[in-house]
Amino acid sequence: MPRPLGELEDAVMTRVWQWNRPVTVREVLEDLQQERSIAYTTVMTVMDNLHQKGWVRREAEGRAYRYTAVSTRAAYSAALMNEAWSTSDNPAAALVAFFGMMSPEQREALRAAVHIVQHDEPAPESGSTGERPEEAAAEEDSGAQGSDPGR
Repeated sequence: MPRPLGELEDAVMTRVWQWNRPVTVREVLEDLQQERSIAYTTVMTVMDNLHQKGWVRREAEGRAYRYTAVSTRAAYSAALMNEAWSTSDNPAAALVAFFGMMSPEQREALRAAVHIVQHDEPAPESGSTGERPEEAAAEEDSGAQGSDPGR
């Protein structure tokens, strides 16, 4: 699991992820300078550290490097969420609390993601009914309400 990025590392990686192309220290520096006063050597050091940590790969171009993200911001965020969730002594309670913090838009995104994952699951093992849990629960509910047993 990756260690969370520091503030400046995150600011640099945000640009690398957003631009989605090889970038130079100079490009990142010029964009960062629109928000804060920062030295070229500071950005160069941060980008070198990100390279050493495996966040970016680099290719020499003349006397400079071009840096490219190794993975996506989504993968980074997922790894952070997984780490936080897996360290809980009660993962179910942690998920319930997390879902309770979500906005309606985030909950809709979660529903869509679960739908995608459920449809990408491998075929059930032999001996399994192939029903998803919610389908089995719906059948149990309808059976309890006196549905036709001959279905």
